[in-house]
Amino acid sequence: MKKTLLPLILLMLLPSSSYASNAGGFVAGLSHPVLGFDHLLAMLSVGILSAQMGGRSIWTVPATFVIVMLFGGMLGIQGWPLFLVESGIAFSVLALGIALSAEKKLSALIAMIFVGGFALFHGYAHGSEIPSLANPVDYATGFILGTACLHIMGVLIGLLAEKLQHGRQLLRYIGAGIAGIGFHLLIL
Repeated sequence: MKKTLLPLILLMLLPSSSYASNAGGFVAGLSHPVLGFDHLLAMLSVGILSAQMGGRSIWTVPATFVIVMLFGGMLGIQGWPLFLVESGIAFSVLALGIALSAEKKLSALIAMIFVGGFALFHGYAHGSEIPSLANPVDYATGFILGTACLHIMGVLIGLLAEKLQHGRQLLRYIGAGIAGIGFHLLIL
């Protein structure tokens, strides 16, 4: 695992020429999933859910989210119509919270379809909100990296909870709280 993380860490530490010339696009993309509370909760939830499922799902479920999110981002950049984007994002927080609190192991395919549907809305929001002065490639690189890091944090939270005496119960409570926030976002 150390061998796979080291190149990623080094890549993040070394500034690229595009980052140096257009840091605002990269930083804006990187900060969007982290600073947007609804996005933050959904990204962490995907990671935790995949950790609860275990096995290959730890990587396939978040990877599906990132890939479909990128597709949704391209649709947003191109201005394709997608309706109820904010409702779709709010519903994703509610549904992912419910999935965490239910602690039922979904099949990998169902989970990938489930998170892929939500990723379309999250990606579209990212793509349609690119600042006009930002380079779309820099922005997309930032939001993909930010999302992947949040998924990894969610996986680590899920794996750590498995080692705690009442960790699984704690995750169920966290899931219920996330679902409550998602419900609140839906009714706003």
